[in-house]
Amino acid sequence: MAPPTEHLEKQPLLSHPSHPRQGFGIHSLHKESVFSHKLEPQRQTSLSLRAKIILGMVAIPAYLLASSAVTTLGPLWPRDTVIRSAEPESESTSTLTDPLPNPFSSVAGPLVEQNFPDPAIIVVDGLSYAFATNNRGKGADMTWTLLDHHDALPSVGAWETGARVWAPDVVQVDDGSFVLYYADEVVWSPSHHCVGAATSTNILGPFIPQEQPFACPDVMAQGGAIDPDGFLDTATGKRYVVYKVDGNSIGHGGTCGNTVAPIVPTPLMLQEVGPDGVSLIGGAVQILDRDDLDGPLIEAPTLHRSAEGIYFLFFSSNCFTTPKYDVSYATATNIYGPYTRSSRPLLITSDADLVGPGGLDIVKGGDMVVFHGHMTINNDPAELQKAKAISASTGTPVKDVALPLIRGMWSGTATFSGTGISLG
Repeated sequence: MAPPTEHLEKQPLLSHPSHPRQGFGIHSLHKESVFSHKLEPQRQTSLSLRAKIILGMVAIPAYLLASSAVTTLGPLWPRDTVIRSAEPESESTSTLTDPLPNPFSSVAGPLVEQNFPDPAIIVVDGLSYAFATNNRGKGADMTWTLLDHHDALPSVGAWETGARVWAPDVVQVDDGSFVLYYADEVVWSPSHHCVGAATSTNILGPFIPQEQPFACPDVMAQGGAIDPDGFLDTATGKRYVVYKVDGNSIGHGGTCGNTVAPIVPTPLMLQEVGPDGVSLIGGAVQILDRDDLDGPLIEAPTLHRSAEGIYFLFFSSNCFTTPKYDVSYATATNIYGPYTRSSRPLLITSDADLVGPGGLDIVKGGDMVVFHGHMTINNDPAELQKAKAISASTGTPVKDVALPLIRGMWSGTATFSGTGISLG
């Protein structure tokens, strides 16, 4: 169990470096009417149907994990960033009265103001469904309703504990059915995860888990696996799953468990699958690994192929508990690479007033992206009020007050051009 938040350091060293969360649920929000919102007790092995979200014209039911506030973000000064190379000098002839375009003008949010990390999105029959790690509360112009007694994943496989089910992603396969990819603790080493898969004929489940893990690198030697994401390459008709080898779970200490030498690799792996989304074709292939600028890890991979035939591999780097967490990307002309990192991450702290953005996903075949960011005293009045109250009672400066880590959901519209991408 994680220690109480009041005993945590501002940049904590977590016993497990990834995203703490328990149990899946489905939430929905209705813009048209107001309902009370009440969370039911946490359950270890179930995916609970909770609600439906309407954002403007888009309805987004969401799979979530029950909130577990086990870490704090820490101070945001200075705002560390990761820039791989200097941005080229602008050749614009703009004057002070002709400002440059905002490269993040499409970014909107927070659409969900409380815990909604690592969102994934899928469109089914014209309806967009967002799946995420956990959630509670409401976003702007949205209120919650609660639909009880619906378990999307009522049971788990014999290989898994069901106690820490993480990072869901759902795809629709050729026959119209659905595959849920996720990570869960393995029974033989509960401090480590492997990737599982479950199937259903309905987007809301129930999903039936496979008897064996989908991907399970040696948990003691490599760290297991987390953060699966399904991808259909429309150019070839082939299906893939990309995931992270969770090497920092066996790291030697430091930030997110992996900044003390020797640093353990956290590679992103690509596995081809059959039309059913679960039958393995060949072995997994490494397509990217962390480097020194990535800090302790890379994780949360997502693939997209642009209309120009460029493969974009999105991922997050650095530690999710810090402002250095980001949305990065690399590009290639072949799905297996080699992938070349962009000179600058797509999103870093201070872009669009975000803090620690990460976990990006993109609508398959579309241009809508969703991602999470930290809710802080700078972007959430509720967090500011909490910090002020603690400051008044303890004498701690407001900017130094340690609050539980909460990640809301933002969205944006992506425009691809060559190996570049803009959210303007």
